[in-house]
Amino acid sequence: MPMAADAPEPRPTGPLRVLGIDPGLRLTGYGLVDLAAGAVEPTLCEAGVFKLDAKAVLEVRLQQLHEDLTALIDEHEPARVGVEQLYAHYAHPRTAILMGHARGVILQVAAAAGLPVESLAATEVKKSLTGNGHATKRQMQLAVQAQCRLAEPPEPPDVADAVAIALTHARRIAVDRILTR
Repeated sequence: MPMAADAPEPRPTGPLRVLGIDPGLRLTGYGLVDLAAGAVEPTLCEAGVFKLDAKAVLEVRLQQLHEDLTALIDEHEPARVGVEQLYAHYAHPRTAILMGHARGVILQVAAAAGLPVESLAATEVKKSLTGNGHATKRQMQLAVQAQCRLAEPPEPPDVADAVAIALTHARRIAVDRILTR
């Protein structure tokens, strides 16, 4: 039965799973966190990295990313996706263009799965976890290790970045839930 246009959205009963992705053409990090109903702090479920064949042509790497990400989404069924926003440094415009290809695949896979996507600036994610919008890769690894109570810092740094994106996105959702009560 369709809901009335002004009816409130039903409250979720289980945890909301958020997927964070740090796009790359050699390594694409991912992190999955769960945000329990009524919670503010998410918990880490899984994290890892897709290792793309650096010797393969661009279109083959993009297809591999598509397949790996689709399989991850099918297996873990996230409800939301957070992805790092594209940043273009004037000294390295080619890097931004190439990264845009990976990001485009990520956005397309999320759209095909019907998942809403939030783009997060790297400086916002870094500030959210460390208090410093220009934190180093090592600082991010240590912050994720501490906040997720991990025995070791996540390796490679792409994994820590992806977990940080997932944590930041989930915390935004938690704040929005509080503000709309």
